[in-house]
Amino acid sequence: MATYTLDTAGEVCPFPLVEAKQAMVELASGDELVIDFDCTQATEAIPAWAAGEGYPVTHFDRTGDASWTITVQKP
Repeated sequence: MATYTLDTAGEVCPFPLVEAKQAMVELASGDELVIDFDCTQATEAIPAWAAGEGYPVTHFDRTGDASWTITVQKP
């Protein structure tokens, strides 16, 4: 199991979600993707996408006034 980080800070929606989708394709089963973002819409879009795809969210936290981190695992 490996952990990868995707920093999308400064990118507007939907790019954090688009990049997360692309990154998950490359991951192996059990790997985790840490997505750092500062797009408010992604606070709903990324968890909704993860739930729809069956990817467990193992961590979700606000890291600043307008920044968040979410960790998604590939089953």
